[in-house]
Amino acid sequence: MRYVIKYSYDGSHFNGFQRLKDKESVQSTLESALTILNKKQVLIKGSGRTDVGVHANASVAHFDLDIPIPKDHLIYSLNRIVHPYIHILECQEASDDFHARFSVKEKKYVYKIWCGAYDPKKYDYYLMYDKKISLKRLRECAKIFVGCHDFHNFVSGERENSNGTIYQIKVKKRKNVVEIMFRGKSFYRYMVRNLVGAMLLYNEGKCAIIELKKMLEKDYHKQMATAPANGLYLEGVYYE
Repeated sequence: MRYVIKYSYDGSHFNGFQRLKDKESVQSTLESALTILNKKQVLIKGSGRTDVGVHANASVAHFDLDIPIPKDHLIYSLNRIVHPYIHILECQEASDDFHARFSVKEKKYVYKIWCGAYDPKKYDYYLMYDKKISLKRLRECAKIFVGCHDFHNFVSGERENSNGTIYQIKVKKRKNVVEIMFRGKSFYRYMVRNLVGAMLLYNEGKCAIIELKKMLEKDYHKQMATAPANGLYLEGVYYE
């Protein structure tokens, strides 16, 4: 029987999502817990991979169990095992053709920037930023990236296809926190962090709009800054 879970996790306590030999990851932690409940090895498929230090407020994964377990009992039992840095929010039964990664229609990420006095307790959860932030400049930059583009200059590693669509980028500030929200499809490795890095360089006057526009051209190659992982959150995964 196939199940789908929605869950959150504190990425500062894991070596990213993907299963790694001899290192604790979100995937391996969930798989170990499910294997205990299923009494046979369980492998999960996530909606995507997050890097070391990246957090999730609502990630999604699917898996198959050999024995049927009531959804409420599954949530309760999983949370007892994966506590305290992973928390299962929801659980549903799914059809056999559902795939947590390939069925995705849209994802939402939020990047959080702390602009107040340095606070070591916030270090794992925000980019500590000690420069003046112009919301106007961040929004000017955001307009360039919205739409269908070739994001090859904002992706880590070689890919045959770096085309993607960003539906919306929204910048807001509340007290000492600036949040940059990205909605779209086909986010690739480091893509959101590289986009934020470029936006902050533009904020600081270290690059021009015309240069950022050229970085979306297929035959133009340039790398800019990558924002740290600790400020990034996978905020939602949507299938309809």
